[in-house]
Amino acid sequence: MSSLPLTFTTTTTTNASCSLPSLSSSSLLKFPSIPRHTAVFFRSSQRRSTGSFLCVFSSLEAKTMAELVKDKESIAASKSEGEVEHSRTFVDARTEQELVNGIKKEAEAGRLPPNVAAGMEELYQNYRNAVFKSGDPRADEIVLSNMAVALDRVLLDVEVPYDFSPYHKALREPFDYYMFGQNYIRPLIDFRNSYVGNMPLFYEIEEKLKQGHNVVLISNHQTEADPAVIALLLEKTNPHIAENLTYVAGDRVITDPLCKPFSMGRNLICVYSKKHMLDVPELVEMKRKANTRSLKEMALLLRGGSQIIWIAPSGGRDRPDTHTGEWYPAPFDSSSVDNMRRLVEHSGPPGHIYPLALLCHDIMPPPPQVEKEIGEKRVVSFHGAGLSVAPVISFPEVGDTNKSSEEVKEAYKRALYDSITEQYNVLKSAIHGKQGLGASTSGVSLSQPWN
Repeated sequence: MSSLPLTFTTTTTTNASCSLPSLSSSSLLKFPSIPRHTAVFFRSSQRRSTGSFLCVFSSLEAKTMAELVKDKESIAASKSEGEVEHSRTFVDARTEQELVNGIKKEAEAGRLPPNVAAGMEELYQNYRNAVFKSGDPRADEIVLSNMAVALDRVLLDVEVPYDFSPYHKALREPFDYYMFGQNYIRPLIDFRNSYVGNMPLFYEIEEKLKQGHNVVLISNHQTEADPAVIALLLEKTNPHIAENLTYVAGDRVITDPLCKPFSMGRNLICVYSKKHMLDVPELVEMKRKANTRSLKEMALLLRGGSQIIWIAPSGGRDRPDTHTGEWYPAPFDSSSVDNMRRLVEHSGPPGHIYPLALLCHDIMPPPPQVEKEIGEKRVVSFHGAGLSVAPVISFPEVGDTNKSSEEVKEAYKRALYDSITEQYNVLKSAIHGKQGLGASTSGVSLSQPWN
């Protein structure tokens, strides 16, 4: 399993003997340690410019505000995270200029390394431009509130670095890192130009989870924001899947200062990506042993049943063709697909593998090439996104007893990849081709479940 080239993977944790609990909107929208001035952000960030989307979230907005009113004190109350001496520079900011000046102030005081400070300022400017592009009338409030929290969380982690264990449980209190991530990415998604393919299959997946089965979503991977995008596109119809995903996360998203606070809000199985395994030769053996520990954690989760795992067997994010600029799902590693298949088959409970396609690269595209150094430039945009799932593809269906085991593994990987590519092209036609719901095919039925 040390060969698994994973960056993000997902799992839902539930007791196999129990059905999945229903989650009320109030339980989804509790922000126990958000600063007072973020109340406006959480309210406005749930609004879209379309009336239908506003109706969907109006009741959630009221409950969110009720929760925030109860909690007058802010992030600095999180003493368990070592925040007794934590700077309030960003929490107390009341204008965007104060935020920018705060970055310089913390850098000059030696509390922020110069490269981290530069990354924070760049992220602020890019995020601001993207949110204003959305046309939201409260864009200024959204940027101020959201970036105040984001910069504060980055500074806190520099002051008191958080170490991820092989299995990391999402931090929901005293500060709710999950909702922080959701509300940060939500203003970047153009829901009017976003689509979900084959919604009935997501309900089918939930039923299998209730029965104690395990589900694996073999998927392409596009951005650091993939977890939030998936959860946001499913939060109205499938809140349990949206909120309880566990990601098998590559080491970069748990070491990069600008990425760590967002990773802290997800359940994680932490691994070293195959693409970066050889970056530092003397660390190779350590990385392999760490991946073995992570494999054991994943096996324990699957043994309990009712797990849903999202794995990107490409070992990293998709990137555009260097000649045409066209985006497409990156090639899969057949050994990674086969390792995951065997892990599911030997876990005990029944397991099912679904091909899932994701299109959201415009929101936060990766660098053109894979980079060894931590600290990539974050380009952020307001754009539509798409998610689609296709029916189960079982190993016996593509197996051929007349072929070698390697040929069968390759055929299975190809069947999954081809399905994902087909779905991806439909999403691409809907979003980039401006065909909308009309891009639906016999195999991919698009909808906008938030309307």
